[in-house]
Amino acid sequence: MATWGLIVESTVGGGDRKHVESYVLAHVEGERDAALEELERRARDHVPQHPWNPKRRRLFRHGDGFLLVVDGSWQSYSTRFTLAELLEDSAATPAPAEPPVPADPPAPAEPAAPADSVQPPPDVERDADGVPVKPAWLGRTDLP
Repeated sequence: MATWGLIVESTVGGGDRKHVESYVLAHVEGERDAALEELERRARDHVPQHPWNPKRRRLFRHGDGFLLVVDGSWQSYSTRFTLAELLEDSAATPAPAEPPVPADPPAPAEPAAPADSVQPPPDVERDADGVPVKPAWLGRTDLP
């Protein structure tokens, strides 16, 4: 069964900062015609961010998608809705080829000492109150 991406490319900004941004609206599993119907529904219901005062709205069907053109007071803005089959997704988790083999239970770990009981090596020179005379970081070459 195919996975279809419903992709939107929309004009954002205005004037010299006007540009196109793309994103995936949703994924649809199943037949192409069902995915195209869902894309058309979303295209018809879409309310673009720009223009703020639309004067005219036109929705065109073209190939595997739709083009929405909205005329504003000064400029026109377009939103393209495209249907595309998903071929690869780097973020998808692959299905396991075979069931995992149960591993031997790990050996019980020795209980960790509480953080406040960690003592530096005894050969460190200390003041009368037990504070090291030379900080542990002083003289390290791996620090910037």
